[in-house]
Amino acid sequence: MGAIFRRELKAYFTSPIAYIFIAVFYIYSSIFFVGYNLGYGTTDMSVVFSNVFTVIMIILPLLTMRLFTEEKRQRTDQCLLTAPVNLFSIVMGKFLAAVCIFLCAMAIYVPYIITLLVFAGNVAWATIIGNFVALLLLGASFISIGIFVSAMTENQVVAAIVSFIIIILFYFVDMLAGNVQIEWLRSIMLALGFYNRYYEFTTGILNVTSLLYFVSAIFIFNFLTVRVLEKRRWD
Repeated sequence: MGAIFRRELKAYFTSPIAYIFIAVFYIYSSIFFVGYNLGYGTTDMSVVFSNVFTVIMIILPLLTMRLFTEEKRQRTDQCLLTAPVNLFSIVMGKFLAAVCIFLCAMAIYVPYIITLLVFAGNVAWATIIGNFVALLLLGASFISIGIFVSAMTENQVVAAIVSFIIIILFYFVDMLAGNVQIEWLRSIMLALGFYNRYYEFTTGILNVTSLLYFVSAIFIFNFLTVRVLEKRRWD
């Protein structure tokens, strides 16, 4: 796992993908931090977090689209699959590398918090920690979805588009549940949706059920990716 992680992390920083992702994240979040927190003189960072949530739905598929499609393009996938390496270690190495890039982007919140502490003297720690945990769990869930899609296709553009569609469906499914008249279907939609569970964390509520939900989503999609690779290995 460590070798795969280091290899993928190096690949991110030897291509423009990581720099573009981090730059877009920094620019987008700074616009709302300067415009809202500094502009209105408030320590409530929930607006910054919520608006960044919107942009990561769009740019995270760009971070994951190459993870397995690039292996196929360079014809290195067969070497990877036939190597005496555990498939779960391969998937987790790539997953953790993408999460590491995401954490590098989220690191921008540290100077934001320091700035608020200098000028305001205090911040709403419960809300900030809740938003940080929520964004990290959500980003990791989206990354696991993107890796799964990347393992399913050979085209990076297709991988990005399909990942985006699946992410949007998971985001909106519980919001659309109110329009569904069939009780059992509405219950399933509410259970699958990301938004309500994400929103709980942003208000400073640490719900164990929602925490387990995101961890389960990450595990399931990574497990499905392993199954896809396992099928290709035997084929």
